[in-house]
Amino acid sequence: MGAAIAPTRCIVKGRTGWTRRTRHVCGVAAPPRQQTAGTSDDFEDVLRSGLDGVALVHDKPFPSHAEVLRTIPKHCMEKNTAKSMAYAATSVALTLACLAAGHLIPLKLAFLPVWMAYAAVTGTVATGCWVIAHECGHGAFSDNAFLQDAVGFVLHSALLVPYFSWQRSHAIHHARTNHMTEGETHVPHVAGTKPGDGSKKRKERMGEPVYTVVRLVTHLVFGWPAYILFGATGGPKYGTTNHFWPYEPFSGKLFPGKWKQKVLVSAAGVLAMVGALTWWAKTAGIVSVMALYGGPVIVTNFWLVLYTWLQHTDVDIPHFDKDNWTFIKGAFHTVDRPYGPVLDFLHHRIGSTHVAHHVNSTIPHYNAVEATNALKEKYPEYYLHDPTPIHKALWRVASKCIAVEKKGNMYVFT
Repeated sequence: MGAAIAPTRCIVKGRTGWTRRTRHVCGVAAPPRQQTAGTSDDFEDVLRSGLDGVALVHDKPFPSHAEVLRTIPKHCMEKNTAKSMAYAATSVALTLACLAAGHLIPLKLAFLPVWMAYAAVTGTVATGCWVIAHECGHGAFSDNAFLQDAVGFVLHSALLVPYFSWQRSHAIHHARTNHMTEGETHVPHVAGTKPGDGSKKRKERMGEPVYTVVRLVTHLVFGWPAYILFGATGGPKYGTTNHFWPYEPFSGKLFPGKWKQKVLVSAAGVLAMVGALTWWAKTAGIVSVMALYGGPVIVTNFWLVLYTWLQHTDVDIPHFDKDNWTFIKGAFHTVDRPYGPVLDFLHHRIGSTHVAHHVNSTIPHYNAVEATNALKEKYPEYYLHDPTPIHKALWRVASKCIAVEKKGNMYVFT
């Protein structure tokens, strides 16, 4: 796949401080350029995304979390239960409308292309329900805690997601974003280790195009179940985890104390949904259930993994060890990307306002644009937005982001 040419900005240090300058850069390989202030020769062989190495500026003094929070207008943190419920109702209504339309499609092999289109559309629409439940898990939906958890529990269980289990593991992801040893989800392998070198050897043996396609399939189709069942891509701190059973043979370290009981409650919710699906299959047939429900759920999981992967990974997005990591550094190494107006509407801007979400995850999505604009205005040298089209960014990440090695005070992909 060819390199994506996109305008971006680089940080340069002048007499008046840090500034960004717009320039055209290659979306994959680093072109000849004047060295960015704060980088070193250690990073000259690091590939570049549409960020053009902005995140590799390693000697910037990062502000404190409190300083950054003061930048965001206080009303952005205020939750409006009626508005949140309206957005939830919209996502549910759109999903049910798609499901109703699916009942009009004949269950015949000749209609397989139509069923594939149905799965793509319905799964994409249902991701809005996933995002609303995600907001509930962060406490960004309502000040009414019972209502908030009830909405999140029902929506996530309907999509076979263990609500409280994921709430806990996702909170760890936010608390340790881009942390090499304590991070949770999409923690990269280290070059020189068995997993890291094994991935590189597979790429050499298969060739980059085939390897990339295989990696996209394994991540986007099987990545979510692999994570909730076995903790795949989680960091080394918690071991092999399971979001349905926090006891042996799995590690229970991710779910201490009362969280173990909440994991079992979450499992019961998913089990109830499985029971409902089983009853549906007995009355309508398993093929009908797989077509109307199974296909869309796979697509919803696809979007979940895609968003999370691209929010925290790219060829020039570093990770940090415990001696060089801070919360705000992790938050500011989150990347906003251009998903377009349709996906922004359906998915409540989860991919285009994610930096603000990591600065403060209790900001409701309908206030996230204003919060994002405040961060961009106050901290243009820290805020990251990659203009690369999503399909090109996804190919770049899948083909190039294999393993990291430490250079300076960062871990970067090699």
